[in-house]
Amino acid sequence: MSTGQQGIVLEQTQVKTKNEHSLFRKLIRNRFAAFGLFVILLLILTAIFAPVIATYPPNKMNVTKSLLGIGVEGHILGTDNYGRDIFSRLVYGARISMLVGIGAVLFGAVVGTLLGVISGYFGGKWDSIIMRFMDGLSAFPFILLAITLMSVLGQGLVNVIIAIGVGNIPGFARVVRGQVLSVKHSEYIEVTRSLGAKHSRIIFHHVLPNSFAPLIVYATMSIAGAIISEASLSFLGLGVQPPTASWGSMLQDGKDFLVLNPHMATIPGLAILITVVGINLFGDGLRDALDPKMKA
Repeated sequence: MSTGQQGIVLEQTQVKTKNEHSLFRKLIRNRFAAFGLFVILLLILTAIFAPVIATYPPNKMNVTKSLLGIGVEGHILGTDNYGRDIFSRLVYGARISMLVGIGAVLFGAVVGTLLGVISGYFGGKWDSIIMRFMDGLSAFPFILLAITLMSVLGQGLVNVIIAIGVGNIPGFARVVRGQVLSVKHSEYIEVTRSLGAKHSRIIFHHVLPNSFAPLIVYATMSIAGAIISEASLSFLGLGVQPPTASWGSMLQDGKDFLVLNPHMATIPGLAILITVVGINLFGDGLRDALDPKMKA
């Protein structure tokens, strides 16, 4: 590599590092985004170190100690109607929420991005066919579509991820398609095409990299929706099956004891609320940080 080329590479690396530092400063400066980032990191660490954090086995039942109050007999958040430790189940429920949230969004992002690129870049009949199919999926309410798919696929964690992921495909397809349409007629794309570059190179080296910013923001916010959908399916008995700990199933168990032991339902409900609000706040902050019109 010549000295001039080394200088160009070094300059590009410095610009990239500067942009990353600027993005991080914008996120930290935004108090709401910083709070959202804290919630996300806390949730991730809780999911990873659940066996260390949990004080009891999450599925261990002891009917002689059922419906204990908060802090009674060493149970930090009490016990449920089967005598299972609520704190331990809450911790392990975070693992399920993260798996479903990230897994479903990744599934929807991969499939939706592929369809969006094909639709926006090639246009014509491909655009019409794909977008009409996306319109058909969007016509179903999100949770109704997930319930229908769960009825067809059957119960289980993987099927929950697929069902929620399918519901995320139309959103990702539209976001990517819009970005591709705005980029594919740019001058540098036309120059690259005139030089004989293949479609695959243009898409993966020029079109997709310019679509990452809105895609990342949309994916971040979609995780919150996936977590709510998983909790809804588990609450209805269609999601993760007992005795696996899930915030939605904990809500379902606690709804019958709102008078005697309201903490059985309010604690997982608060966990869902704080998680969803935190992720949405971080998504808003990330959108502002990636917006070139916003001041550094």
